Amino acid sequence: MPHPNDTIVILDFGSQYTQLIARRIREFHIFSVILPAHTPIADILTHQPRGLILSGGPASVTHAQAPSLDPGIFELELPILGICYGMQLLAHHFGGAVTPTTHREFGRAELEIDDTADLFAGLGPTAPFLVWMSHGDSVEKLPVGFKKIGHTRHAPIAAMKSVQRSTPLFGIQFHPEVVHTQHGSTILKNFARHICHCEPSWTMGSFIDNQVASIRQTVGKEPVICALSGGVDSAVAAVLTHQAIGDQLTCLFIDNGLMRKDEVAQLQEVFNATYHMRVRIMDHARDFLSVLARITNPEQKRKIIGRQFIKVFEQEARAMGTVNFLVQGTLYPDVIESLSVKGPSATIKTHHNVGGLPKRMKFRLIEPFRELFKDEVRTLGLELGLPEDIVWRQPFPGPGLAIRIMGAVTPERLNILREADAIVREEIERAQLHRSIWQFFAVLLPIKTVGVMGDQRTYESVIAIRGVTSTDGMTADWAVIPPDILGRMSNRIINEVRGINRVVYDVSSKPPATIEWE
Repeated sequence: MPHPNDTIVILDFGSQYTQLIARRIREFHIFSVILPAHTPIADILTHQPRGLILSGGPASVTHAQAPSLDPGIFELELPILGICYGMQLLAHHFGGAVTPTTHREFGRAELEIDDTADLFAGLGPTAPFLVWMSHGDSVEKLPVGFKKIGHTRHAPIAAMKSVQRSTPLFGIQFHPEVVHTQHGSTILKNFARHICHCEPSWTMGSFIDNQVASIRQTVGKEPVICALSGGVDSAVAAVLTHQAIGDQLTCLFIDNGLMRKDEVAQLQEVFNATYHMRVRIMDHARDFLSVLARITNPEQKRKIIGRQFIKVFEQEARAMGTVNFLVQGTLYPDVIESLSVKGPSATIKTHHNVGGLPKRMKFRLIEPFRELFKDEVRTLGLELGLPEDIVWRQPFPGPGLAIRIMGAVTPERLNILREADAIVREEIERAQLHRSIWQFFAVLLPIKTVGVMGDQRTYESVIAIRGVTSTDGMTADWAVIPPDILGRMSNRIINEVRGINRVVYDVSSKPPATIEWE
């Protein structure tokens, strides 16, 4: 375990990028934790931080209802880095002027460094480099006791630092945590390693140790259920929990009728035969299809499936006796898109295992990966010894194929999509592209088009193929799949899947689209 003082606390003001800050810090093997901006000082100090980062956020510090923090934080004698809104909050608190700018900056800007010490150490007298801006307000006047250390064309004060304190304060208007900012990792590492003096002692091994200890302490000797879906997240969560409590864990796989082709049989083989874990597979396909009948709204689908999952788990748990704990492989992108957890961020869509849960659920949730990204969970899976074919499985949404069928979900439409999706996966794996493409799948559209087969007119459904590249699922771009592979997929789907006469390819990024169609 890391030394408790080697921690960076991030106070969240609602930025969609807050978790990326934590992730970047963890990449330096330094532990980080995100807390709400309004967290009391006493609670912050329980983490014994060596430094604080104030995140960005959508608000303006000049508004009466703008989120703030306990002003006593600035008297803690801890180094502080304010990012975007965090910088403006620093300037506002210490008497500087923050005003709406006449030249807003959203996206790329060129930063020129005015002071190459401290935060910008190691960058030297470099030429202007690209940074990622997202602000409508700017620091117009520095507070007393601060100096400018960087500027852009439209932000004369794009970075600043205090010069009259024993512990330094820094503010930067841009986002160093996003990949679009050049040298962003260097800037964050300078703060964490050289300004806060944190040692690189946090690893996936220490994360496993912490979670194993936490799970054991939480559940004691009580039985635990794991919501096993067959995807990498729940698989790794199951193995981690099994490592912690052994046969106290029973994995329940609910066959909801919304799985990919042959997935149930594969699951039985891996977990029963290979890991010798207690896995109960229950067929509830008819129940799920019944509650989804004639439902076409995607949010309704997600919430109905979430409620049905919990209902079924409660049924199965009652059959086992008293079970109070439920393990889920929930990831941070699921959480941040579903609800504002730590700061005033915007809701994008409900995930079946987050915002779709009933308010009066009867289980206490264990979610060891709630603040991890997909690639971190893959690394964790390898650390736990899972085989690569499990760790590198395609991400699969909790609601399953229900949200890859636009419109009503029926047995017939599920069979069509299963066969088409299996072909897409087979061809991607045959071409050895399954490691370079983050996610690839088929979507069944709610329209029919005219075609010709065997000199006869057809009027059948359309399959869309989706392939994206990403590192964390928060942003994604469409994958450039070679035309010959796309052509082979299309040819096979139309020839082998009855009911399809047209195939299209999705070339939209996230944002503005999401990875899934619903």
